[in-house]
Amino acid sequence: MAVIVRSLSKFSLFMLLLLFSSGWTSKFVQATMLQKTWCVAKPSSDDSVLLGNINWACSQVDCTVIQKGCNCFYPNSLINHASVVMNLYYQTRGRNPWNCDFKSSALVVVTDPSYGNCIYPYL
Repeated sequence: MAVIVRSLSKFSLFMLLLLFSSGWTSKFVQATMLQKTWCVAKPSSDDSVLLGNINWACSQVDCTVIQKGCNCFYPNSLINHASVVMNLYYQTRGRNPWNCDFKSSALVVVTDPSYGNCIYPYL
């Protein structure tokens, strides 16, 4: 058993070194630093997942902007509200890819999703 664990550890270390030496990480960091990115909800996400994302994100960031009468209330839909608050979370946490996962229900996009008076911040 110990031999298997040591082998797996060596393999994991090898894969990690390969990932970093391949330049993928530095290319991703350079691309996100050079290009503006936003986080939005995947259109295929279930309503229950979107509602959970809204509730969780709003426990972390100020979600006033999606309240009735505010700039991002309309269209009054779960996918719209989820996208707005998921992006707020993503932006305030440094625009790391892991801050736009939301249990695989989100996408990082390079096209500004702002519309009308609803401005998706880029921080």
